[in-house]
Amino acid sequence: MKTNAARALDRLGITYEWREYAAAAEHEPAPAVAARLGMPASAVFKTLVVRGDRAGVGFAVVPGDRSLDLRALARARGDRAVSPVALAEVQPLTGYVRGGVTALASRRAYPVVLDASALALPLISVSAGRRGAQLVLAPADYVRATGATVAVIASRES
Repeated sequence: MKTNAARALDRLGITYEWREYAAAAEHEPAPAVAARLGMPASAVFKTLVVRGDRAGVGFAVVPGDRSLDLRALARARGDRAVSPVALAEVQPLTGYVRGGVTALASRRAYPVVLDASALALPLISVSAGRRGAQLVLAPADYVRATGATVAVIASRES
């Protein structure tokens, strides 16, 4: 079953691989998803919904083995401060549930910032718009599809 995210890539003529896995009933951390996909956690990117004091709502896309550096993200977006949106706001803002959030075909086209580490990889995996499904594609194609700004916004997990 294709998702809106996959259809968005199809419309753009972007090649991707659809991968499904047996998803847990609740949200799974990115390293667990990476293990199910047989990929390194550094290549499985998680999409976080954030709100900045100047730029408003947006997406931050970081590797599964790293944390989001809020200060670096604020600098990249032109904000003074950025914070994650409350979980209760994620679905109304994006149309996606936790564990299935993607910047592709979101309810609104919010600005996207992709961690620069993605460009060093031949392929990255992002949510396909539902739990248990991922899209594997070239980072440059993801940038083209989302209009992402690329910046160093991730820090090592502590």
